[in-house]
Amino acid sequence: MKMTPAFLIVGALLVFWASTFIIVGLPSLTMKDTPSDIWRPLSPLEREGHRLYVKNGCSYCHSLFIRVNDWDIGAERIAKAGDYAGIEPAILGSERTGPDLSQEGGEHSDDWNIAHFNNPRYTTPVSLMPAWDFLTKHEITALAAYVQALGGKDADVRQKRQREWKRQAQAAYAGGVDRNIEWLHAQVPEVWRRMPNPYPATEAALQRGKRIYQQLCINCHSPIGDGNGPAQPFLGPPPLNFTILRRHLVENRYIGGIFYYQIMNGITGTAMPYFKKHLESEKIWDLSNYLAVSFVGYTDANTDPRGIDASYEPEWQNRYQPPAVNQSP
Repeated sequence: MKMTPAFLIVGALLVFWASTFIIVGLPSLTMKDTPSDIWRPLSPLEREGHRLYVKNGCSYCHSLFIRVNDWDIGAERIAKAGDYAGIEPAILGSERTGPDLSQEGGEHSDDWNIAHFNNPRYTTPVSLMPAWDFLTKHEITALAAYVQALGGKDADVRQKRQREWKRQAQAAYAGGVDRNIEWLHAQVPEVWRRMPNPYPATEAALQRGKRIYQQLCINCHSPIGDGNGPAQPFLGPPPLNFTILRRHLVENRYIGGIFYYQIMNGITGTAMPYFKKHLESEKIWDLSNYLAVSFVGYTDANTDPRGIDASYEPEWQNRYQPPAVNQSP
């Protein structure tokens, strides 16, 4: 057979269309967009937030999926194709300059997200994320609603928990300063309420705690610990004022375990997130000592009941006295 230009063109087109059908057409005909067990449709406000997420390039820094090889601290669920049914475009992203957001819904309260989108430094002082305060109030609300929907039905469970505890937290705050602290401490298991800080409040430990406070806490609780940081106007109830805790020591003695538990577990329903996936045990105790010494003026570090000192610990004597004890000059 003679090879003519027309023959070559027709052959090339046949190869092209056959390849296109195999690569695009056949998968389109056979793939099923079957929702997963956690999938639910997005509300109109959440869909608007999704459009803003796509439009503003959030996927350049955040991914929306966890693979098997991504399974690590903080991962909750391996992504499934059905998690994204009906979402167009499905912008999953590949960069993790910021955290993966595939299960972000309900991890933080609504007002935490609003503050975060206005200026991420309000909630995470060392964040690299740009501020989104160029968006309107409604657009920020929509973007926050979309983020709170990530995780589908699992996120709804977390959101329900957040809103129930928020109702209780607001009621406690409305009861006054002392009632609020009593309520907060009542949510800490008794074994923690009577647990002193097992780490000495050495100068090195306090410096480590100060650094953590500056990296994670300062823009909510403020440099002087009174809860009036720049995030405060966005948060309800507002961040805790540490300086009034001096009159709320358990048995006029214990404070370390309360700090540890609430830093570790957060206070669901408020803007106080949990840090048990971010900070190891010693860092939480160091931060607890820093809060106690700097803002309460007292730490129960290394007081009874106590065990064997860790091998690296220096000689340290606790000279801090609880409020009812007269302190010599």
